[in-house]
Amino acid sequence: MKKIAFIVVLLCTVQLSSAQKKQTLAYIDMEYILENVPEYITAQNTLQEKVEKWKSNLKKLERHIEVLKTDLATEKAILTKDLIDEREENITLKQEELTRLEALYFGPKGDLFLLRKQLVKPVQDQVYNAIQNIAKRKKYDFVFDKSSELVMLYSNKKYDISELVLSRIVKGRKIKEISKKSSTKKQEAKAKATALQKARLDKKAAKTKELQRRRAAKLKEQEKKRKLLREKKDALKKEKEGN
Repeated sequence: MKKIAFIVVLLCTVQLSSAQKKQTLAYIDMEYILENVPEYITAQNTLQEKVEKWKSNLKKLERHIEVLKTDLATEKAILTKDLIDEREENITLKQEELTRLEALYFGPKGDLFLLRKQLVKPVQDQVYNAIQNIAKRKKYDFVFDKSSELVMLYSNKKYDISELVLSRIVKGRKIKEISKKSSTKKQEAKAKATALQKARLDKKAAKTKELQRRRAAKLKEQEKKRKLLREKKDALKKEKEGN
C-alpha cells in the first residue's frame, strides 16, 4: 500500500509539474547491472561460501543437540537424578550456544551483515555514484530501479540507462587500474633509482676503503723501511764503538 501511495503521489507530482517544466525520467535494472559487475559476483560468491559454512556449523550443533536429547530419553530410566540434571544442563548450554551462534552469524549486526557491508556495499556505492553522475549530466529528474518492488507497468527501452551506468563503472575501473599501474611504475622507478644510488654509494665506499687500505699498507711499508734504517744505524754505531 505504501508503494502504491508513493507511485500515485509521484505521478501527481509529475503531472502537476509538467505544466511548468518537462519532467525527464529514466530507469535502471539494478539486477542486470550488478550481474555484470565482476566485483559484485566475487563478493556474492564469497558471501555464499561463508553462509554455507555457517549453516553447516549450525546444523552440526543442532544434530549434536538432537543426539544428546535422544540419548537422554533412551537412558533416562537408568540414570540417577544428578546425572539427568547434568545432562539436561548440558543440553541447555548447547541450545544457548546454538542461539548465540545464530545471532553471531545472521543477527542484525552479525557476521553476515558486516561481511556484506564490507564486500557488497562498496560495489553498490560505485553503482549509485555512477547513477548520480549520469543523472546530473543528463539532467534527469527521476531515476527508477526496474528490478525493485516499485512496479513499472510499462518501460520504454530508450529511457533505460543501465548500459550507461555499466560503462561509467567500467570507465572508473580502468581509470583506477591506470592510476594503480602509474603508481606501481613510479614505485618501481623510485626503487630502481634508490638501488642505483645505493650501488653508486657502495662502489664509492668500496673505492674509499681500498684507497685507505693501500694508504695504510704504504704507511706500514714506509714504517718498516724506517725501522730497518734505524736498526742499521744502531748496528753501525755499536760497531764503531767496539773498534
